[in-house]
Amino acid sequence: MTTKKTILLLFIIPLLSFSTHKYYLSLTQIEYRSELQAVQITINVFMDDIELAINKDYSIDLQLTTKKELKDNDVYFIKYLNKKLHLKVDGVSRDFNYIGKEYDGDLVYFYLEIEDVKELKNIEVTNKILTNHFPKQENLIKSKVGKKHKSLLLNAKNDKGLLKF
Repeated sequence: MTTKKTILLLFIIPLLSFSTHKYYLSLTQIEYRSELQAVQITINVFMDDIELAINKDYSIDLQLTTKKELKDNDVYFIKYLNKKLHLKVDGVSRDFNYIGKEYDGDLVYFYLEIEDVKELKNIEVTNKILTNHFPKQENLIKSKVGKKHKSLLLNAKNDKGLLKF
């Protein structure tokens, strides 16, 4: 073997031994719609991460996007989201309605809504989605109220934040 080939192999082999780093990030978008008097929430998470978390938490096998997918999987999504996501509108805890979900590639989008919100001055978000199973999980919160945009980055150690408008 020539010296050039040996040097090239010694350089390439260590590079191949590194695996790509997986990012653990969810995005929660919150928008106050004054004409509807509602707070609309969209959450997107990686499908394999949410599936793993729910399967472990509830000892089930969702098998998302397969022929064996559980027919009542929304029950588990609702239970999980109610346990991991808490919202206070102007200091008052509010429950959200689960509108539904959709799959898009390797993401799951969840659609939620809080009804009968006459005005919104602040919203406190506690987001523990996936942090129990993925310690490096980060949950980005982006909000829009009128023309004001605010954001928060939450994680396992800091899972609560307040957005003031």
